[in-house]
Amino acid sequence: MSLASVLLGALGPWQIVLIVAAVLLLFGGRKIPELMRGLGSGVKEFKDAVKEDDKTDSKPEK
Repeated sequence: MSLASVLLGALGPWQIVLIVAAVLLLFGGRKIPELMRGLGSGVKEFKDAVKEDDKTDSKPEK
């Protein structure tokens, strides 16, 4: 059993509501979309870098 499945299994609906409320209080409603946009672009850059690395590794060296 992985750590993620243990943690996700331990979170109930009330804990999720509390986490969401805490995030809204800390960052505010206007800041959340900006944070998610930044996270999405970071993930996209990571995926592109992994793809680029795979392409360079698959070429045979002479």
